[in-house]
Amino acid sequence: MKETNMSLPVSVGTLLQSGLPEDAAYRDDGLCVVGIFGKNNTQPGPLKDSLINILEDKHIFSVFGEPENDDTAGSHIQAFYNQENRVLFLLLSSVSDSRQLLRACRSLSAGISHSDAHDFWKGLDRQHCLHLLYMFSVCHVLLLVHPSQTFDVTYDKLFRALDALRQKVLPLIRAAIKDCPVSKEWKLNCRPCPPRLLFVFQMTATLKVSANGFESGGNPDKPKKHSPRRRLQHALEDQIYRIFRKSRVLTNQSSNCLFTVPANQAFVYVMPTADKDPVGTLLSQLQSNCMLSEQDSPVPVSGPRRYQQMRRSARQPCSGGELRGLSLGGQLVDCSLREFLWQHVELVLTKKGFDDSVGRNPQPSHFELPTYTKWIQVSSRLYQVLITNTDEELAELATKVQSQVKVLDGFLDADTKFSENRCQKALPLAHSAYQSNLPHNYTTTVHKNQLAQALRVYSQHARGVAFQRYALQLHEDCYKFWSNGHQLCEERSLTDQHCVHKFHLLPQPGEKADLDHNPPIMNHNSRGRSTSSCNCGRKQAPREDPFDIQSANYDFYQMLEEKCCGKLERIEFPVFQPSTPDPAPASNQTQRLPSETDTERQKEASTAQSHTPGETSLSLALSLGQSTDSLEPYGDGDAPENQVQPKRPSLVDRQPSTVEYLPGMMHSSCPKGLLPKFSSWSLIKLGQAKSYNCHTGLEQPGFLPGSSFLLPWDLVIRSRSVEDAGVMEPLDGGASSWPAPNKSLVGKRGSTGGLGRSRRRDDMARVFVGFEYEDSRGRRFISCGPDKIVKALGPGGAKDPATRVLNTDMPLYVPSPSQGRGLKPHFAQLTRLFIVVPDTPLEITLNPQVQPGLPPCPIFHPEQPEVVLPPDSFWVLRFPYSYATERGPLFPPKENQPLNNYKVLRGILRASTANPPPQ
Repeated sequence: MKETNMSLPVSVGTLLQSGLPEDAAYRDDGLCVVGIFGKNNTQPGPLKDSLINILEDKHIFSVFGEPENDDTAGSHIQAFYNQENRVLFLLLSSVSDSRQLLRACRSLSAGISHSDAHDFWKGLDRQHCLHLLYMFSVCHVLLLVHPSQTFDVTYDKLFRALDALRQKVLPLIRAAIKDCPVSKEWKLNCRPCPPRLLFVFQMTATLKVSANGFESGGNPDKPKKHSPRRRLQHALEDQIYRIFRKSRVLTNQSSNCLFTVPANQAFVYVMPTADKDPVGTLLSQLQSNCMLSEQDSPVPVSGPRRYQQMRRSARQPCSGGELRGLSLGGQLVDCSLREFLWQHVELVLTKKGFDDSVGRNPQPSHFELPTYTKWIQVSSRLYQVLITNTDEELAELATKVQSQVKVLDGFLDADTKFSENRCQKALPLAHSAYQSNLPHNYTTTVHKNQLAQALRVYSQHARGVAFQRYALQLHEDCYKFWSNGHQLCEERSLTDQHCVHKFHLLPQPGEKADLDHNPPIMNHNSRGRSTSSCNCGRKQAPREDPFDIQSANYDFYQMLEEKCCGKLERIEFPVFQPSTPDPAPASNQTQRLPSETDTERQKEASTAQSHTPGETSLSLALSLGQSTDSLEPYGDGDAPENQVQPKRPSLVDRQPSTVEYLPGMMHSSCPKGLLPKFSSWSLIKLGQAKSYNCHTGLEQPGFLPGSSFLLPWDLVIRSRSVEDAGVMEPLDGGASSWPAPNKSLVGKRGSTGGLGRSRRRDDMARVFVGFEYEDSRGRRFISCGPDKIVKALGPGGAKDPATRVLNTDMPLYVPSPSQGRGLKPHFAQLTRLFIVVPDTPLEITLNPQVQPGLPPCPIFHPEQPEVVLPPDSFWVLRFPYSYATERGPLFPPKENQPLNNYKVLRGILRASTANPPPQ
């Protein structure tokens, strides 16, 4: 026998691009294309690769497969061409094979989500379907290989999906092969013939057959005509045919089907399992050879070279899958795998074709046996359209084919379809949970809470891979419902209450409110109202809940000044004075650390204490954007090294900017050289010191009974004789100045000069101080301690001294003595400081410092940190209603926050002796 001309297996892409060299003797002969696909079990040797080794009786494919570096995790087709037999084998490998499945699992990342992993596997399934469609379009015969002896019904769903996909892409394939040199029937049906599908099953160890050829447990006296394996093949053929006919994968007209099965030929082959007993295997092979040698004539069977094939198969081991022999009692001989396949291949090579149509009026199907060259031309164009998409001419067709692949989703992705149906049913339940107990307008917090409740309901009912996608849709639906006329204004007032209007725009300067505009144009309103007093405290009026610092600390009091205290004498705090028509707020401000701020603040305070009115302060110019650390003393800067450097000037000695203003309030962390456009503080003179009557207290509205009395602050003034005139001595007993000429120094007790001249005469000066608190209802009271209210029962006034409130940090907020019926507590806020300076040689310095929040909250102070109050005057300092920095407002404390973090620092008043008026 002439040796068959074999070639090594190559990738079908390489075969179509370069083409294998073909012998001139076979160039005009027809070509039969056999495709092999299916599944493999976990055995070391791949079943589909070993089939070609069996069919060609050569070791073509390695038992352990190709190296992993030469393969991918997806589907691919390998080709093996036998020129002598004119058969081209196409072997499809996919994730149905154990080796490809292992590579696909390795390619998955560790933290991939469930939906992403599902998309990955379904992408491999769609790729496998395109490769199968390609093989059904270029092959004459197809072998479906399965590693067990039971039919997998999932192939029915797969073939229906492929048939639907083929009908969708059929016009595109026609356009791709319209110029190929093939017949019109091929161009019309896009395949050489309706391919015939054959099934190859492998018998597992669960099905046992006795050694004598009879079924286990049967009657040995009554032999069967067919062997158990052949009867299994007949049963599988009947089962497969019924399933495909019921699902209409197979119809009467074979030209309209995806594939055909023969009506009068076997299309199922069961490969026997390998025998684990090597001795029994050798004996069965010996028995088979002896029985063939005893026969006078060979068994008349169809197929080429039956005897040689049986001899070769008898020499190869049992693991090759070829157990044959004649059974006793006249059983028919089981054919080999090659004989099973070759009876169908011969119909192709002899150009008889397949006549598989059934029914009353069967229509003959088209058939064409192409040459190798023609098949290469058609297959290469189909390969570009269906699989690779690398040809520019066919790129548009390939893109359209990929868009039609979604037809497979309804057939192949049943779990996704179930998940989508389940999630779609859960969405209305989640929407109902979101909209339950909702007001017409609500905030982001309510929206998030309701959305979380909707997601909980959704997660109780939704399942599968579509869970995340429909959860995102639930997010979008709830957000659209909220933003479509149900969104509440998110702006919060300075008292931490949100606006009650729906989402709206603020009117521009000079613009009127427009409720019909979308979104409407209106001012903020929290429906919160409170009662507050004016700067001096003599008139009360209701006020709306403010949303900005200017309306809270300036506009309301300016409105009341026109009715009450507009004509009173006051000390104006410095504010921003623009030098350009369009000043801008300061930006990119450098924020200092709280520790550095507090340290510098203490240094400035100590410098201010050591400053005397007679000293000359230096004036420094602060350029725009210049840091305070880079300031130099006023002058040319050429002072000698031994010259004493002047002290660091305070804030009042620096020239503020006239181009940029401070957007917030003045505090310890704001940059130097910037002033706000308005002052949040107010310092008004109510009159002379005698205008306050210590027996009647403050005669102003809103005070609780007996709580309107100021606290006395008694100061000792050491008066000296005429020689000590003009000397200022601090009240804490500092060093005395030089005495006047011809005057003796006042000594200690028992010193020279006599008892009358040496004894000091101490004069007392009484200053009245009152820290006033006011709640949102206008209830006012004077505090005599951090947790105590002044209560004067008789006409004598308050008896508690003011030293307690001056030497401690006073709270900025205290619980209101008149709580309402609600559960929410009400707080009274430190609003005013009353100071009565007597007509004595005293110098009262006002230095308010407020910490309105938790550390590291900045320290707030007026634009002029220290103010010297003149004698014989009655002053009232009004504190800001709200506090805010450039970053936003500082809200009042909640009911669960400690109040000791909101405080006015001690040292708000400082007293010292002043120069007496000249005689």
